[in-house]
Amino acid sequence: MKKVIIIGAGPAGLTAAYELLKDRNKEYEVIVLEESNEIGGISKTVKYKGNRMDIGGHRFFSKDKQIMKFWEELMPLQGADSYDDKVLGRKKILKEGGPNPEKEDRVMLTRNRVSRIYYLKKFFDYPISMKKETFMNMGIVRTLKAGFSYLKTTFVKREEKSLEDFYINRFGKVLYSMFFEKYTEKLWGRNPSQISADWGAQRVKGLSIRAVIKDMFSKKNGKKDNVETSLIEEFWYPKYGPGQLWETLATEIEKLGGKINKGYSVKKIKLNKDKVEAVECEIIKNSKSKTEVIEGDIFISSMPIKDLVIGFEGKRIPKEIREIAEGLPYRDFITVGLLVKKLNLENKTKIRTLGNIVPDCWIYVQEADVKLGRIQIFNNWSPYLVKNPEENVWIGLEYFCNENDAFWNMSDNEFIEFAIEELEKMDVINKEDVIDSHREKVKKAYPAYFDTYKDIDKLIEYLNKFENLYCVGRNGQHRYNNMDHSMATSIEAVKNIKNNIKTRKNIWNVNTEKEYHETKK
Repeated sequence: MKKVIIIGAGPAGLTAAYELLKDRNKEYEVIVLEESNEIGGISKTVKYKGNRMDIGGHRFFSKDKQIMKFWEELMPLQGADSYDDKVLGRKKILKEGGPNPEKEDRVMLTRNRVSRIYYLKKFFDYPISMKKETFMNMGIVRTLKAGFSYLKTTFVKREEKSLEDFYINRFGKVLYSMFFEKYTEKLWGRNPSQISADWGAQRVKGLSIRAVIKDMFSKKNGKKDNVETSLIEEFWYPKYGPGQLWETLATEIEKLGGKINKGYSVKKIKLNKDKVEAVECEIIKNSKSKTEVIEGDIFISSMPIKDLVIGFEGKRIPKEIREIAEGLPYRDFITVGLLVKKLNLENKTKIRTLGNIVPDCWIYVQEADVKLGRIQIFNNWSPYLVKNPEENVWIGLEYFCNENDAFWNMSDNEFIEFAIEELEKMDVINKEDVIDSHREKVKKAYPAYFDTYKDIDKLIEYLNKFENLYCVGRNGQHRYNNMDHSMATSIEAVKNIKNNIKTRKNIWNVNTEKEYHETKK
């Protein structure tokens, strides 16, 4: 029996464990080491006084049918109306024989995808659409400028050296300045002109004005299913948020004989020539710290590449490789949950909601005079995330920062007060309507595409030389992957392990197709 050590109990780590153990496979002993005391990584669900927070927002949608099947087998699609659909009389396509979310917990809901941009204290569709409302909100002068700016890009293309070049080539300079530049600066702390175009290739891909127009006409002509791709309008979502699915998967792994050790922080990776022999963990329990060395035959890492390489011991690491790893940048994340009596935002859509709140899951904040990046409305993700969804609105305010900067080091009360003031400035809420609040901080939430990232191929080539080490997941590959991509890297890694395939190309090639993620065939 081969002993497999998996670092991290997020989507990538748990998927790897399950893939190794499914079909009651007795060939592998699987141990998952999780630094925190929670399951799901940044895809966890935070519980607070009967309300639940989705950290970062997680739509369960994939162009990979294998992943969709994986999710549905783990949490079956709803066979009866959810609470809000039932109250509002909204009709959804239900799965025959599927569970009733009003009576059962292990159920996947089908939700409407609504995301908009908040700019000039008005709503714009995200991705940007060619609707009459868009042009009315922009005004005739901005609309004409945006149109001529886009036309210019159809004749003169920039060399894509930066993310700024990438966006301008697809939307024109005016729309780029309005809808992409400021938000991107908030997210990364850098102007898009300083960020690699790889980020756009990773997250935006085939999305452009041309794609938006094509999608608009295909829908008007009733040919949505006949075109190559169309922007998704629905997604799946676990009743109690993403963490519920990963907690369910963790339970299944343990049923199959896998071990999940929480509170095990991997500090050192012990090497012997081109193999990993063991990991050394720091374990903190009851305020006491101890170390434990865990040996293994195969190692699957979803921990940040930076920390992985810094922790290498027993082999001389080339100076250049260490410098690349140490220089890899990340953005950290703070979210504030606010329970409020009401929002000041008026629902002008035709979508019915509990309390007639705006129907958005996410609102991207493009306003330059606030630091806030996004607003989540948890009521719209799932009514079961909110204790009293008809009486209160439970929102998440998302901020991007660097660990130990001024934002990060603010006290909870200071930061919450700051966030409330920003919402008041935007006319989103009134301070007196705030009932309760909660703050969460997440380290290394977003692998960034600048600084030594330009040399990451050298680092990948070096890591691939370790014959029993597999790097998977968002941080494990320093790639801004979605959940499905992170899972797919682990599925490919396990395929290689089981079939004794030496190459790592298939693992690193996940999510390199040139299509926008939120499209469907």
